Amino acid sequence: MEKQQRIKELVSKLNEAARAYYQEDREIMSNREYDALYDELAALEKETGIVLAGSPTMQVGYEVLSELEKVPHDSPMLSLDKTKSREALRDWLGDRKGMLSWKMDGLTVVLTYRDGELQRAVTRGNGVIGEVITNNARVFKNLPAKIPFDGELVLRGEAVIRYSDFRRINESIENVEAKYKNPRNLCSGSVRQLNNEVTARRNVFFFAFSLVSAQGRELSNSVEENMLWLKSLGFEIVPYRMVDGETIVDAVAAFAEKITENDFPSDGLVLIYDDIAYGNSLGATAKFPRNSIAFKWADEEAETVLESIEWSPSRTGLINPIAIFSPVELEGTTVSRASLHNLSIMDSLELGVGDHIKVYKANMIIPQVSENLTKSGSYETPEHCPACGGRTEIRMENDVKSLYCPNPFCSAKKVKLFGHYVSRDAMNIDGLSEATLTKMIDKGFLSELYDLYELKQYQSEIVEMEGFGEKSCANLLDSIEASRNTTLPRFVYGLGILNIGAANAKLLCKHFGYSLSALMGASVEDMVEIEGIGEVIAASVRDYFDNEHNQQVIEKLLSYLTFEEMPAEAEGNQPLSGKTFVITGSVTHFKNRKELKERIEALGGKVTGSVSKNTDYLINNDNLSNSTKNKKAKELEIPILTEEEFLEMI
Repeated sequence: MEKQQRIKELVSKLNEAARAYYQEDREIMSNREYDALYDELAALEKETGIVLAGSPTMQVGYEVLSELEKVPHDSPMLSLDKTKSREALRDWLGDRKGMLSWKMDGLTVVLTYRDGELQRAVTRGNGVIGEVITNNARVFKNLPAKIPFDGELVLRGEAVIRYSDFRRINESIENVEAKYKNPRNLCSGSVRQLNNEVTARRNVFFFAFSLVSAQGRELSNSVEENMLWLKSLGFEIVPYRMVDGETIVDAVAAFAEKITENDFPSDGLVLIYDDIAYGNSLGATAKFPRNSIAFKWADEEAETVLESIEWSPSRTGLINPIAIFSPVELEGTTVSRASLHNLSIMDSLELGVGDHIKVYKANMIIPQVSENLTKSGSYETPEHCPACGGRTEIRMENDVKSLYCPNPFCSAKKVKLFGHYVSRDAMNIDGLSEATLTKMIDKGFLSELYDLYELKQYQSEIVEMEGFGEKSCANLLDSIEASRNTTLPRFVYGLGILNIGAANAKLLCKHFGYSLSALMGASVEDMVEIEGIGEVIAASVRDYFDNEHNQQVIEKLLSYLTFEEMPAEAEGNQPLSGKTFVITGSVTHFKNRKELKERIEALGGKVTGSVSKNTDYLINNDNLSNSTKNKKAKELEIPILTEEEFLEMI
């Protein structure tokens, strides 16, 4: 009964992992862990003779859930049996000749050409039913639009995204909760887009690995010859080597040496009999064809000590934990860092600084922590964001626990931070939309806020940017120059301190005599004495100014800025101290209601948005109007002032 229960547990775990990986493009366990659990399940099924209907050993691929059209495959697309032993690979091949090629890590696609043009592209789907992605396939970077063959041609291959493009795209994506874990996840999302413009921007490549049929042409009995024919039609084929029993072990070693050089992702090798008739005569099991087999790299492990955990904030707010360990040699290189992805993984490993851990390289490339030998579970989650100093928060999303910085203007969220700093109520710099800021950040013009004041060195490049020219560039630089003379409240608001709006910035600056050094040195207790400033706001300010990086940014910014002298705080110069105003209707003596509001606040008064029993005056040039605020003021017997009456008052 224990073994039956274990089978049920394994089926549930593996199906949950497969659902997350294939349908939701997220990872809840490593490939290594999945393979180990899968092998355990297969062994238990063989031992007990019990195979559950939902077992992953009886299924292929994933269930299709997207809005794309679904179609059945002409014949089932089966998975491959696998081995990690080079000797087992040699024994499988026997005295036959075979083709050894990369097992590319992307999305398998079936293409159909008719009259020399692509007619249909379908994903592997669940092996029986796939998704139609024809429009997306037409924008694959290396796929021929036309081929010199008029009959119906059907072939299979792998759609992949290169590591270089993966890094570029991952850095530029703003509207995702977390970065893609690997190129395969990104490729899956790119190939299955409903809008193929997205696919085109992501540089998807296609590598053919199998010729299925060619109408009117007698196919060769050799896999290699058929592949070379596809190459002659313009298709890029998966790199391969022809092998036999004597050369296969050396060939595997040669592939292994090239892994770190490859720009495209792979998760092993594929070996297929070159003799097609012989391979087909072997038939297939319910899950695997017998004419081919996959080779998975046997991971080289090393034991080391976890020295520290680095917390890396991202543009999305997700703070990624990174394991820093004593350097070890893996697959010919020295490694000392590995991403831990999220808090759920850290909890499962029961990590703590000083633990003895085992590390390996997934697919011989990406360092991972495989096991914790001491399991202290003593790691501490940081309470403050390493980038902005704001309070962090733990979130559960899709059953995964992760650490986030909720500050929308965190310095790690560069575009939002710059956009806030240049906004009208902050430094008031015109000509820098979020789209423009994104381009400038991507080009390396902007990294920290103070880089705005050095943009002139990129003037020639800015002029050539889309939407710019000589005049618009000059206007931008003039606006930046004008912003160098500002007020302290605008500057403090522009820094993007969590929970600090324009009004709070004014309150703080005013209380500390418009002295930035006094504000930066103030304690939480000092700040909560200010009416309207509570402990949450005070803690946000203190956290921000305690952050060393923020201190360096402010120091550099101050070298470019001059602050206007603000009104003295003597009681005689604060005639509106303790008075609360509400403003409604149009104004004539001021540019707008905002300017009138600033005048009231400069004289010690307070402006709110609605009339209440705490309101002292309503300013409205039309005191006979039937507006809601007028009615409320009259009901509460609150004086209604015109602008002229207000000016006489002050």
